[in-house]
Amino acid sequence: MDAKLFVKPAPGRVIPNADQPGTDLPAEGAFVANNRFWRSRLKDGDVVEAPAPKASAPETSSPETNSKKKGA
Repeated sequence: MDAKLFVKPAPGRVIPNADQPGTDLPAEGAFVANNRFWRSRLKDGDVVEAPAPKASAPETSSPETNSKKKGA
């Protein structure tokens, strides 16, 4: 069994985030523990399993923006 699931609240639902007490599951989804609580939420239709977001490439600046212009 996978250690984490990526889930989103079902449309129109606000779900408490059991992994972070005092917060709700974000509408854009979150990784959560693959445990009885979250599997039950999936079975009940409170959340839907969703594809995990792809990690974005780290931003790099071009050499032109980092170099100082000579003679300026």
